[in-house]
Amino acid sequence: MAEVGEIIEGCRLPVLRRNQDNEDEWPLAEILSVKDISGRKLFYVHYIDFNKRLDEWVTHERLDLKKIQFPKKEAKTPTKNGLPGSRPGSPEREVRKTVDLSLQPASTQASGKTLPIPVQITLRFNLPKEREAIPGGEPDQPLSSSSCLQPNHRSTKRKVEVVSPATPVPSETAPASVFPQNGSARRAVAAQPGRKRKSNCLGTDEDSQDSSDGIPSAPRMTGSLVSDRSHDDIVTRMKNIECIELGRHRLKPWYFSPYPQELTTLPVLYLCEFCLKYGRSLKCLQRHLTKCDLRHPPGNEIYRKGTISFFEIDGRKNKSYSQNLCLLAKCFLDHKTLYYDTDPFLFYVMTEYDSKGFHIVGYFSKEKESTEDYNVACILTLPPYQRRGYGKLLIEFSYELSKVEGKTGTPEKPLSDLGLLSYRSYWSQTILEILMGLKSESGERPQITINEISEITSIKKEDVISTLQYLNLINYYKGQYILTLSEDIVDGHERAMLKRLLRIDSKCLHFTPKDWSKRGKW
Repeated sequence: MAEVGEIIEGCRLPVLRRNQDNEDEWPLAEILSVKDISGRKLFYVHYIDFNKRLDEWVTHERLDLKKIQFPKKEAKTPTKNGLPGSRPGSPEREVRKTVDLSLQPASTQASGKTLPIPVQITLRFNLPKEREAIPGGEPDQPLSSSSCLQPNHRSTKRKVEVVSPATPVPSETAPASVFPQNGSARRAVAAQPGRKRKSNCLGTDEDSQDSSDGIPSAPRMTGSLVSDRSHDDIVTRMKNIECIELGRHRLKPWYFSPYPQELTTLPVLYLCEFCLKYGRSLKCLQRHLTKCDLRHPPGNEIYRKGTISFFEIDGRKNKSYSQNLCLLAKCFLDHKTLYYDTDPFLFYVMTEYDSKGFHIVGYFSKEKESTEDYNVACILTLPPYQRRGYGKLLIEFSYELSKVEGKTGTPEKPLSDLGLLSYRSYWSQTILEILMGLKSESGERPQITINEISEITSIKKEDVISTLQYLNLINYYKGQYILTLSEDIVDGHERAMLKRLLRIDSKCLHFTPKDWSKRGKW
């Protein structure tokens, strides 16, 4: 068995932790750093296959030294300048293979089962002749632009009937008809074929944010907040702030944030909840509050309903606030990086009002000019307000702005794990709300195209397709493509909508979009 003094950075071993059920477990972890405080050694560990926000400092009592794996040294290899060199490496990590799920036509004869008659939606797709079957995308990720089907003059229209909830299929345009399980017309109305929208499927290039591994090869020069993970080092992999006091809340950061070095040794970092300026002590904060006359974020209030307000903040006009907001957000966002040049961005801050002022709940940022239809760059709900419906409210508000602008939008990739869950839930509920609201005329299935869904919701076409795939709504039957709403999906959607109490009221939005392309400077 190894001794405590032999543990070095790069070692891997099981570490004791409590899981969500308050039970002890011993997941494998990697030692990222070792420090000595008053003769007592502490080890900063990252749990393999766990999110970095769970990383923590532990004592040697929680380490299983019997199963320690020391880092392997690689053979000496010549470097670029011809000098030999060697570097220690961690034990080999398991490589996860991404499996592209190809979609196969499904039929009732193949399944050998009698299928219930669910809510049915007729789709029409424009398919190239040479493509009999449409390849599927990964259900966990929105389809990339390169994988969507492009219309051409040789394409033939295929009418679509219905089948079991089986195989997801991507496509471009689609109409829908709805019948419930008992066969009576539940909802539906025949819609005209969707208006053609100019395709914005761009080829892949060095600046693309939708690379296959989700990691851009280089940061974009247009002000993208996606982090360049190739420059990760041991410093940025470790949390550097112990605790943040923001108003009546104390927050425990999840990730590294580049606050000034002298503040990282403090037990608590104090922030003004209105201007977000940081101080090293409670006395500094109290002295600042006597001089700070802000009781709401700077900028224009463009939405208010009840106690919820949204403020639009220009990153150029309110640079100090925007930079402080980015510093705070970086504590809870791992996939984004910080640019002190906030000029190319607008920030939309959601607040909750009480007698003391407007308290920040969350925010999202967006580029003033996005060539890739991004309507969100970063989005965050602060931890005290999570799991209360505010995340979906932020997402809904971002799409409400896109509707006013007359555009479709999509969030900048890659999304965090929590961000992906929130967006997938929002897309599912919004699209199902549209489909279940269709009404039938003369007993025929109502029809709706994917382009029409995109225009109604301002959700980008690729995200609509990936959501239909994720929900397994698109099926292939007798040479035709069908949307099938099973009773389970309908019941689950109705239950979810009963819980969703917070919604954006478009009548309370006072927003005039600006054409930033005509401005000499932001």
